[in-house]
Amino acid sequence: MKNVCSGWMAAMLALALMPASWAADEPIKFELPEAYFGGTPLDYFGPNLEKPNYKPRPDFMAPAGAANVSKGKTVTSGSAAAFGDLKMLTDGDKGYKKSSLLGLPAGQQWVQIDLGANHDLYAILLWHFHEGERVYFDVAVQVADDAEFTKNVQVVYNNDHDNTAGLGEGKQQEYIENYKGRLMDIKGAKGRYVRLYSKGNTSDDTNHYVEAEVFGTPAK
Repeated sequence: MKNVCSGWMAAMLALALMPASWAADEPIKFELPEAYFGGTPLDYFGPNLEKPNYKPRPDFMAPAGAANVSKGKTVTSGSAAAFGDLKMLTDGDKGYKKSSLLGLPAGQQWVQIDLGANHDLYAILLWHFHEGERVYFDVAVQVADDAEFTKNVQVVYNNDHDNTAGLGEGKQQEYIENYKGRLMDIKGAKGRYVRLYSKGNTSDDTNHYVEAEVFGTPAK
């Protein structure tokens, strides 16, 4: 009996000493757009393409208070938009119609969000396109403290498996776009600026974006 009580007391003490951020984790509530049904099935079988997963997405847990900190924030890019407006990346419109679509020129391109201050970042939910099936190539995400990406630069997502974009050999897989967006676990990376890369897609050489949502809390 003494050993049982000792074990119970040790467990309670460990719980009491647990960091508040661990005890307070809760699921982020993602708001998804209307799904599009139709279009030509994708005819692409790249060696790095993940298998489609039709199961419901499990809850994504993050510290209490984590929210979309990118909505309405300033957006810049390495090239002028081919169509649409850069502000469309963070305007909250996640629809599948072309009126919701931002386009950047062919080749490797990046688009960047200024969160206004440093944040602890936990997840990114990204839509390139979802009016049909497509795969976008060399998708990568960096986080940094400065707009020039020279301070505290972190690659938090990268599916460029052969390093053609020069950001390193990516460990993630290519994926088929859909209305659920791509959920990226960025594990508490700290930074003010988020830069998103791509290099064309299975339909054409253009780089498209519907919306990017960055979830985090203000850095302490």
